[in-house]
Amino acid sequence: MDGVELEILWSNLIGIVTERAKALQRIAFSPIVREAGDLACALFDRRGRMVVQANTGTPGHINSLAFAGAHLARIFGNNIAPGDVLITNDPWLSAGHFFDITTLTPIFDGDRLLAYIGSTIHHTDIGGYGIGAGARDVHEEGLWIPPLKLYDKGQANETLHAMIRRNVRTPDAVFGDLSAQVSAGEHAAERLIAMCGRHGLVDIESLSDEIIDRSEEATRTAIRALKPGTYHGESNFDVPGGQVITLKTAVTVDTDKGEIIVDFDGSSMQTSTGINVVLNYTHAYSTFAVRSCLNPELPNNTGSLAPIKVKAPEGSIINCKYPAPVNARHVVGMYVPMPILKALYQVMPERVLAEGSGAVWTIQIQGKRADGEPFTSSMFNYSGGMGARAEKVGPSATCYPTGVAAVPIEILEAAMPILFDRKELREGSGGTGRMRGGEGQTIAFHMMTEDPWLLNAVPSRLHEGPEGVGGGGPGAHGRFTVNGEDVSEARKLTMNAHDVVVLDTPGGGGYGSVVGD
Repeated sequence: MDGVELEILWSNLIGIVTERAKALQRIAFSPIVREAGDLACALFDRRGRMVVQANTGTPGHINSLAFAGAHLARIFGNNIAPGDVLITNDPWLSAGHFFDITTLTPIFDGDRLLAYIGSTIHHTDIGGYGIGAGARDVHEEGLWIPPLKLYDKGQANETLHAMIRRNVRTPDAVFGDLSAQVSAGEHAAERLIAMCGRHGLVDIESLSDEIIDRSEEATRTAIRALKPGTYHGESNFDVPGGQVITLKTAVTVDTDKGEIIVDFDGSSMQTSTGINVVLNYTHAYSTFAVRSCLNPELPNNTGSLAPIKVKAPEGSIINCKYPAPVNARHVVGMYVPMPILKALYQVMPERVLAEGSGAVWTIQIQGKRADGEPFTSSMFNYSGGMGARAEKVGPSATCYPTGVAAVPIEILEAAMPILFDRKELREGSGGTGRMRGGEGQTIAFHMMTEDPWLLNAVPSRLHEGPEGVGGGGPGAHGRFTVNGEDVSEARKLTMNAHDVVVLDTPGGGGYGSVVGD
């Protein structure tokens, strides 16, 4: 394909999915999507291969969406028609927990299938236990939507709609977000049909072959330039309830095949609490860690992901088996890059960063307003400090590896009866080193209600802070208190009217020894 034409078509595809992702973010009901950007949007060819992703989104969603789109395209095969919208939140087929719902819209020009447009977003509510880690199995965690048609030839699947509506606490918000996903898909279809018409394309299969093949070959070329061998990394961290999780990895650089194999053999086994991770999500953050060091300038699609293989023992905490609870899977899943980066430090030390605070601290609140009306908050989150880089300090109060922004406290205070007493950086919490780790933050709040309320809080690293790299010092560990008393619980907490909650998130690790040490 002519290089100029390819660049024009590629820019068109980027524009289509990015415009739709931003529109989805603007019209979503859930603050975690609208304000924090907890979403992914991507275009797939007829074979279910992810061709292009939007310029906004989170790695956990984007790379899991690559699996979800492929699964839905395979499962429905030729059983699709114009006006269909496919849906699932199956943790093992998509993004790892029920809150993340994936929709996939087949794009037809007349009766000819051109492609699919897909999105995954974090929904406000999916019924069941909520975002915490206290459920005993996956069935306690909420509504499980197998691969189904949300719309069939343009008509709502009334049975499925009724099932969803009666199994969630905030149906209007859930259907507002689903409508945003469906609407974004419809408009992307219009744009893609117009692009194909302008360029005389009957489909995008040849174009997707060109993009995916080039992306894969460029990734293999980058791998072949590395030092071959097997490199090891390990990360240890505590989770709600005080359990210490170990993630071990062996990263093998195979320059003959142009492949990187990430093997998590030796990692902790799955647990009875909802912090277990499905392999899709583990793969998503593993490939993100490798690609962010290897070749971040290349497109992220099925081709560039193909040379990176991810293995984890079945039944381990990062390849859990049904019916393991998974709703708080980010608590462990967001630590997946840490041992990989430690291994890659032995290959490309100038491109990695020290351990950061890891998983965002997620909060969900349920209670009653002053008039007795019940409410359930959307999940909101707070991050600690990022690890330092070789030539830059670690950013403070910045989510890594997720990239999700914090929902502004003004939005939260407007949406529910919550009052924030403090929100400030934890000075001195970043690890020492030639480059300092990022600072954590302190957040204090209480509820303006006279009734008891429920708190799902999922902190981690309450006992030991993130490690530095290359002689850098560790960041400060976190602290979670209620009325000044330390708390580390995996379950949902019943709170009293005037309880004060304080979150001190960890600081990031430092990079390199201080001169003179």
